[in-house]
Amino acid sequence: MLRVRPVHFTSRPDQWEQLLTELGMVKTVDDGPWKEYDAGSGRLALHSAEAGSAEDGTTAFGVEVGNLAEFARRTNLASVEDGTTPAELVDADHGASCRITGEDGFSFFADKAAHGAQCADADPGLAVVEVWFTPDAAAAAQTLRNMGARLRPVPDDDETADFTAKNGGVLMVRPVDGAARPGLGFEYTGELTALRDRLAAAGINVTMTEEAFGRTLHVASPDAAGRDVPALWVSSRH
Repeated sequence: MLRVRPVHFTSRPDQWEQLLTELGMVKTVDDGPWKEYDAGSGRLALHSAEAGSAEDGTTAFGVEVGNLAEFARRTNLASVEDGTTPAELVDADHGASCRITGEDGFSFFADKAAHGAQCADADPGLAVVEVWFTPDAAAAAQTLRNMGARLRPVPDDDETADFTAKNGGVLMVRPVDGAARPGLGFEYTGELTALRDRLAAAGINVTMTEEAFGRTLHVASPDAAGRDVPALWVSSRH
């Protein structure tokens, strides 16, 4: 199995829970500082952080798998032609895991899923999206292929690449100058105007833009109070 599951660190978990609930996500794990929320496709974990700490307001790229050893074996087997072995079984701070390291030096964890089934009560139109911003888009895309992500055609024939995970969520590769970094967003296949109105009615600051590729909601991050934090985005997808 392969599921998108980034981890967001925040000192404002209650405000994040309100936002995620209004987006249509459902809390499925509540273990002290660690909480997980299911979308119709993909999952997002929240981890409490000290206010003002280096972690506060940051997102870690990550995925979930069923069997760590088998995932590592298959990923490395698929990478033989590249001459790389990106998957390494490790004992991380949070327990047994598999670390994936891209050719650009970007690394992230594949963790064993705490529970396999996606919550049926989550909004089926919402998908969690994580982005791998990288100076080497071709290599990053190949790493995701080797992990078992499924390429999704995009309109432009450029360095961008979109993938879906078999068990939910979207993975994107986007070229960038400088160091590789993660990004977080969402896609929505429902009526974006209705979602905007639902968020606004809950007191959440949200705007909608019309762009060449479709509509996008820009939602104020709960971490933004008194800080320069980018808005979250929810893109329309049909």
